[in-house]
Amino acid sequence: MAEGDRLWTIPNALSVLRLAGVPLFLWLLLGPQEDGWAIVVFVVSGITDWLDGKIARWLNQMSRFGAMLDPLADRLYTLAAMIAFVVRDIVPLWVVLLLIGRDLAVLVCLPLLRRAGFGPPEVLYLGKGATFVLLYAFPFLLLAQLDTSLAAVVRPIAYAFTAWGVVLYLWSGLIYVFQAVTAIRRARPL
Repeated sequence: MAEGDRLWTIPNALSVLRLAGVPLFLWLLLGPQEDGWAIVVFVVSGITDWLDGKIARWLNQMSRFGAMLDPLADRLYTLAAMIAFVVRDIVPLWVVLLLIGRDLAVLVCLPLLRRAGFGPPEVLYLGKGATFVLLYAFPFLLLAQLDTSLAAVVRPIAYAFTAWGVVLYLWSGLIYVFQAVTAIRRARPL
């Protein structure tokens, strides 16, 4: 088995642990609405996300499986948070629909690119940055729900990160779709 095909590595174990935290995160948000504990789970997820990348490079344990798990965990945490935020009336439904629409548009491009002989588009730094900003907004949105004076301070920060993240996320999605359409058009014979 080639090095890039290894499944059970320390970084992949951290990613699996991170994925296992998604249902707990969602339950904490929707069940008992223990926002403090949800933030703890989310922060631990962020630490393991950072750690798995560092360890993978340090121990030379990069793998295709790990490269697939990492963005999957990001998407699942984002989806779980968005579902909970809509259910709890923290974020309006239309914001979540924009984010899901962006992901669906990019997802539709993948088989079209494959059929035209291309692999998936290269991950954009803008897309990674957008995901980072959105993931950063979530704890602030939760802190803004607390019944304390801290909530009043955090609320504008939470909304700013959310707006910034949504705009960057949509922008990166437009770039992905534009790149896919351009590549497919160039691949067609005239």
